[in-house]
Amino acid sequence: MKALTGFGGRSVLEIVAPHEGNTYRAVYTVKFADAIYVLHAFQKKSKSGTTTPKTEIDLIRRRLTDAERLHAQRRK
Repeated sequence: MKALTGFGGRSVLEIVAPHEGNTYRAVYTVKFADAIYVLHAFQKKSKSGTTTPKTEIDLIRRRLTDAERLHAQRRK
């Protein structure tokens, strides 16, 4: 488990799990005291080494924004 860079101090963490020659990743946020949101889970395809592709980062960023909005609505 490690912090995913590029999220401006947000608590976005990544779990990397190898399985039978493939690599799988799960990304989640623990930014909220009373909830954990799974933002994305995917099989890593080795096009850019160990770096998470920009398309995946963009999707994670959109889902984090959605989670923030959903969490704010839940708190009302």
